[in-house]
Amino acid sequence: MTKKGTKEKDVIDQIIDQLDLHGMTQEELFGADGLAKKLTARLLNKALEAEMDTHLGYKKHSSEGDGSGNSRNGYSEKTVITGDGEAQIKVPRDRNGEFEPEIVKKQERRLPLFNEQIISLYSRGMTTRDIQSHLKEIYDVDVSPELISNVTDAVHEDVRSWRTRPLEGMYPIIYLDAVRVNSRESGKSVNKALYIALAITMEGHKDVLGFYLSDNEDAKFWMSVLTDLRNRGVQDILIACMDGLTGFPDAVRAVFPETRIQLCIVHMVRNSTKYVSYKDLKAVCRDLKRIYSAPTEDEALLALKDFGAAWDSKYPMIRRSWESRWNDLNEFFQYPDEIRRVIYTTNAIESLNYSLRKVTKNRSAFPDDDSIYKIMYLAIDKASQKWTQPIRNWGLALNQFSIVFGDRVKL
Repeated sequence: MTKKGTKEKDVIDQIIDQLDLHGMTQEELFGADGLAKKLTARLLNKALEAEMDTHLGYKKHSSEGDGSGNSRNGYSEKTVITGDGEAQIKVPRDRNGEFEPEIVKKQERRLPLFNEQIISLYSRGMTTRDIQSHLKEIYDVDVSPELISNVTDAVHEDVRSWRTRPLEGMYPIIYLDAVRVNSRESGKSVNKALYIALAITMEGHKDVLGFYLSDNEDAKFWMSVLTDLRNRGVQDILIACMDGLTGFPDAVRAVFPETRIQLCIVHMVRNSTKYVSYKDLKAVCRDLKRIYSAPTEDEALLALKDFGAAWDSKYPMIRRSWESRWNDLNEFFQYPDEIRRVIYTTNAIESLNYSLRKVTKNRSAFPDDDSIYKIMYLAIDKASQKWTQPIRNWGLALNQFSIVFGDRVKL
């Protein structure tokens, strides 16, 4: 703890030591008329008095105010919602009517901290009704749906600014995926695709570059997503990781011609085993693993040939599917084992998608697209707060990239 922090703690402890807390009940401490609420009101009143001192340029009852042209003019009382419920405060007035308090602004009846609590609850996927019930139960405060909407609508400007922010010129890896969400249009629930672009920066940190809504997931819309990234400053992407959507690789190359494609191995295995009978499933997965876990591409191709010999009679489409996509599946063979998993699966973005699905599971449908953007932005912001460390073995990966991609990698 810093010296300043220690000093503040000492002052607070001294104040608490002066309070007579012996024998006080929980109700007397934290109830509707308890000590905590009274202290909150006193603290706010003191802060407002300090703001008035600053506004006038002199302290209360000071002779410096004589002939200054402005002075105090009593108080107006109001009730504000705090993090502990409601508090009655006295807002000082000045004769010229020029005083604009900052800690509790005019016409404002909720402290910023209370607004942040509403936004935090909303970001966890709680509905307006859930938030109303929670605030009533915890703080004994009644809030209207309109109030909650007004507080959360303030996020819209942050969403617009975030979605149009400038991006870095180069990203070593970008993961592209989509999740399904429901939005209401003309009174009907419409299932839409939320496109997400998650990048790994040169420092090895995850960064969501953007998200976009469309009625369906198709390669044409993905091209518009990538064009938006380019227009916001992205000039180069080394590797794009994605699922096997038809036309997806071509859409990436149309915008970033030099980008290498890595189809997600996990998606390939899932698609390959979709129609495999249960009694064959374990053996098919074992033989597929021999392909993508091979030490070299040549050995992987031999394993694929062996797979065909073993299973073409029952499941001929599996080998053909892997062979037809091989040029977009084989990128990871150029790298050592430690960094292959970073490239050949979309685990990074699937982990993010899991967080996004958690905030949508309580809602049958969002009222409109803006509501989807709002809650997804808050959920992404919350998830990204945990991304404090670079991904595992990133230094090794970056050095390998510099060998493979040469001058495109600026270490």
